[in-house]
Amino acid sequence: MIGTGSMADPYQHCEEQLQITRKCLELIYRYGFGATLITKSDRVLRDIDILESINQRTKCVVQMSLTIMDDTLSRKMEPGVCPSSRRVEVLRELQDRGIPTVVWLCPVLPYISDTEENIKAILEACIQTGVKGIICFWMGMTLREGDRESYYAALDRNFPGLKQRYIQEYGNAYQLSSPNAAALMSLFKETCNQHGILSTLDDVFAYLREFPQPEQLTLF
Repeated sequence: MIGTGSMADPYQHCEEQLQITRKCLELIYRYGFGATLITKSDRVLRDIDILESINQRTKCVVQMSLTIMDDTLSRKMEPGVCPSSRRVEVLRELQDRGIPTVVWLCPVLPYISDTEENIKAILEACIQTGVKGIICFWMGMTLREGDRESYYAALDRNFPGLKQRYIQEYGNAYQLSSPNAAALMSLFKETCNQHGILSTLDDVFAYLREFPQPEQLTLF
């Protein structure tokens, strides 16, 4: 399995002209590898033909971040990428083509997206689109130096006063847990177990690494 998207989205805007990701996928298909990628973009559908071909020959898994189901809020906090409703449509189209999917339910933003309503809506979308697994490290987020300044600027634009609450509660902490983390993780685990969705990190990553082996022919 060859993976991409962990450090940067493989479907940046420039991919529309450069088609570097598509060329890589064509090479992966030509040489018989499996593929997995992480994206927030509906541009992945441009390559659904080659993704389907890879999956039919070996294995292809598309991973998509899905963290804020309200489109208005999603556009505020994730400008430049398609809103959550469109990502759900992408997951459904991939499902219709038999391409397995995994959702990244992270980060969960304290006092913004860490509500039971939001998490339930994400889980319902995952159930309806038949995702294989959901990656959720915990209900919270991380802030590195540099990221913190950018995130706080977004808070000032969209949620005046919330930055001060973050500073008072979290200081300069790297890991910021939601005050609702325990209840939301319980909801997450129970829902995934009820619907047969992989939910532990070990299980999901094992599935992503798993590469189908050809059947051994018998003599008779």
